[in-house]
Amino acid sequence: MGDALEFSDIYQEVKGSWNDGRLRFSKQHVVFKNIKTGKVDSIPAAELSQARWRRVCLGQGVKLTTSTGHSYRYDGFREGDFEKIAEFFRAHYKVELLEKDLCVKGWNWGAANFSGPLLSFEVGDTPAFEIPLASVSQCATGKNEVTLEFHQNDEAEVSLMEVRFYVPPRDATATDEEPEPVEVFRDNVLSKADVIQATGDALCVFRELQCLTPRGRYDIRIYPSFLHLHGKTFDYKIPYTTVLRLFLLPHKDQRQIFFVVSLDPPIKQGQTRYHFLILIFSKEEVLSLSLNMTEEEVEKRYEGKLSKNMSGPLYEMVSRVMKALVNRKITVPGNFLGHSGTQCITCSFKASSGLLYPLERAFIYVHKPPVHLRFEEVSCVNFARGTTTTRSFDFEIKTKQGNQFTFSSIEREEYGKLFDFVTAKKLSIKNRGFKEVNVSRDSDEDRHDAYLERMKAEGKIREEANDSDDYEGESGEYDSKASASDSSVEGGVSDRETKKRAARKAKVLKERKPREKKQKDGNAPKRPMSAYFLWLNASREAIKSERPGMSVTEVSRRAGEMWRELGKEQKEEWDVKAEEAKKAYEVAMREYRESGKGTSAPSKGERKKKGWTRDEKKRRTSGEGKEGERERTTGNDSFKSREFVSSDESSSDRGEAKRKRKVRTHAQTHTHRHTHTDTHTQTHTHAQTHAHTHRHTDTHTQVCTATLMGTRK
Repeated sequence: MGDALEFSDIYQEVKGSWNDGRLRFSKQHVVFKNIKTGKVDSIPAAELSQARWRRVCLGQGVKLTTSTGHSYRYDGFREGDFEKIAEFFRAHYKVELLEKDLCVKGWNWGAANFSGPLLSFEVGDTPAFEIPLASVSQCATGKNEVTLEFHQNDEAEVSLMEVRFYVPPRDATATDEEPEPVEVFRDNVLSKADVIQATGDALCVFRELQCLTPRGRYDIRIYPSFLHLHGKTFDYKIPYTTVLRLFLLPHKDQRQIFFVVSLDPPIKQGQTRYHFLILIFSKEEVLSLSLNMTEEEVEKRYEGKLSKNMSGPLYEMVSRVMKALVNRKITVPGNFLGHSGTQCITCSFKASSGLLYPLERAFIYVHKPPVHLRFEEVSCVNFARGTTTTRSFDFEIKTKQGNQFTFSSIEREEYGKLFDFVTAKKLSIKNRGFKEVNVSRDSDEDRHDAYLERMKAEGKIREEANDSDDYEGESGEYDSKASASDSSVEGGVSDRETKKRAARKAKVLKERKPREKKQKDGNAPKRPMSAYFLWLNASREAIKSERPGMSVTEVSRRAGEMWRELGKEQKEEWDVKAEEAKKAYEVAMREYRESGKGTSAPSKGERKKKGWTRDEKKRRTSGEGKEGERERTTGNDSFKSREFVSSDESSSDRGEAKRKRKVRTHAQTHTHRHTHTDTHTQTHTHAQTHAHTHRHTDTHTQVCTATLMGTRK
């Protein structure tokens, strides 16, 4: 026989529902731990007075009765556990485990026996059912009837609302001095029932406290067995037995503080359930409090936890009184410090913004809706990308019951602190190799992109240059006919405005200098790396192993710090390697040039002189544009410009924007060139071809066609 017996998958009956948990029989205590809430009930072994073994709905059950009159029922045992438990009780508890059967006849006529805090309805000598009087919330009487109402448990799928007993009237032989049986029955029930009623004055009253959940300002009256929240619209009575935990959490602004009371079962208002009572205080508010008791009574009842006269910050007074009356410890944040130096993280849960507090054994989020997640019920956590911006990330917590809680919009600077905290608490991380741009310290949104700025400037210049299509970019000459047709299309732009645009464009094009791009020889030997980059390639993996999840910029920053910390002798080693690589490169480059492979590729300007532009090369290899080639051989060479856009359907793949840009250039070029031509046939052919080819363009096609037709006349 061991020193303890442990059983898993045991159920404790609480207010009509079965709570799953673990039961442990030790020499000193009987301990039951609720898996869902984490609440622990402990029964001293010295107080056990009676133990019963009986068949119940979930198998075999044990009913324990203490000397103080409380009873506890546990179900889910197997038949083979009886001998083991009975022997343990005899050896360590000096209590005999007796078998007791329940009446299953279904009769509704019997005797009601009150045994301490238990009402037992018996048929013959066998109990049919038992009612713990602590579950009774109210007792009402009629002529010959007593109605018992019960506290409701939100966890129970089906709740028992009330039970009615018919009590026969007294005999005719009884005297008038004897009380009615109905009144005797009611008094026996009320003597042990948990009826919330104010008996006497309150110990103390806190006026106009700001409450976030339920929202409003309430007066809190403290009674010995419950507290009363009195507001303008609603009143709530909270027994101290329903309080699970107390939290004192500092706000991020360091000027306010939350006082959170976890409740099970929750307080109710209609269909709304409040599992947490959340009060918020200002740290600067001070209160002087005097309890409605004598000093001797305070010392005897609370053993130094309270005193008759107290003063201090308001939140300290409320938390101190609650701690003494509820007899629960107050949980405060642990050693976690966020990026801003506070003990919480700003985030959003569902549609509301709030604060997430990493505690020593749990996470708690306040305030709407409040969430409390203990580490032992967490299956894993996950760091996810932000859905709307790269400046934040999401923190997901998945419980063992399959529920997932997502706390979003967390600042990226909090990632390192939160990751280290989760790792220290040994929580399972779903994506341990997390490397995200959105949590790096330098995101693309914060960098100055010189290339992007240059492209924006060129685009602005291009827009100004394309404001008027009546100017030729190379000569800057003005065509009066084109101006007239253009003004007719664009709504009548004045000649003065058009001249200003032409002068501005000519100036811009004159100032811009074409930049030739140097062609790169892909066959040439690669340039050698410097000493720093040789060292970085050898040390990159070691830097990453310091902390998983480092971004590229964080690795680069850390590498720069480590390189600066290296001594002269250590750097000299990499300088020697860099010098050797440089000499090897010079030798390889000399051999490459001597072999004749080092000839540079023709520049872009040379390719243009030879006529090998990219579009023409594509048309030559693919066999497209044969009709255009035929026209070029028979007509004038200057008739078709190199910006010609084919009318074939395959040309539409180049993009609408590119086609429009070419059409504008084509229209300007031909407007200038064919102003001086004398060949009537060429002009007429060009006007027809051009109108057919660019039937998808808008204003500029009309301008070009009108100009050419005027030339023809």
